[in-house]
Amino acid sequence: MSIGNRESYAAATDALTAYAATASAADVAALGDELLAVAGLLSGEPRLRRALSDSSMPAAQRAELAGGLLTGKVSAPTLTVATALVSARWSTPSEFLTAVEQTGVNALLSGASAAGELGEVEDELFRFSKIVTGEKALAGALGDTSVPASRRAELVRELLGGKAKPVTVRLVEVALSGFGGRGFVASLDRLIELAADRQDRDLAYVTVARPLAEADEAALAAKLSELYGRGVSLKVTVDPAIVGGISVRVGSDLYDGTILRRLTEARKAFAK
Repeated sequence: MSIGNRESYAAATDALTAYAATASAADVAALGDELLAVAGLLSGEPRLRRALSDSSMPAAQRAELAGGLLTGKVSAPTLTVATALVSARWSTPSEFLTAVEQTGVNALLSGASAAGELGEVEDELFRFSKIVTGEKALAGALGDTSVPASRRAELVRELLGGKAKPVTVRLVEVALSGFGGRGFVASLDRLIELAADRQDRDLAYVTVARPLAEADEAALAAKLSELYGRGVSLKVTVDPAIVGGISVRVGSDLYDGTILRRLTEARKAFAK
């Protein structure tokens, strides 16, 4: 996102923050759901998307167009945030759409945080991501963009209904539509990152051959928090194929101390 677009996005963020400061967790989540519905409308209507983000049209005129479209269909707080987005300047219609979608997601995460559920939502998203990446048929079915997202959402609700928080299910549905233009799994990963960031934490993807003891997990998290200067949320995957040792990825940093890596390096050395 360019500097100009970030400034435009900040106006909507301020409007959302002001509302969330006094609204209930449920109302904030409802605002997020309505904004995501607006994003869905814009995604399927390119002409409308272009009109609402056309910087050659006065901001007041664009706001009036949005008001005529949304009044009576969304709540007043949602209309306020949507108007802030429409009134801002965007470099492209796709950037505008991304901002609407991002603001909706932020509202869902804000509502989950206010309800004290954000940590659980983050974990549920990660566990579901692991299930999807571990089952090729499921990953293919959920990531098949030739099938409408609404139909794939039915499968998600069947899999997660009653087993995950409603906001988790809603965020997975956002991923089905390709959050920010990403693929399904990449969208899930980005949503997990946003949930961690809202809690002022980095994500550490840890791969081990055998499950870590609770004390070892706590020690590793503490060491990484000290190294990165903020809280760290461990996402542990057990993979016997690495034989032993541990691999840790935080952002673009990779610490690979697995026995598999050492064996691979040894084979390369002998092959020379």
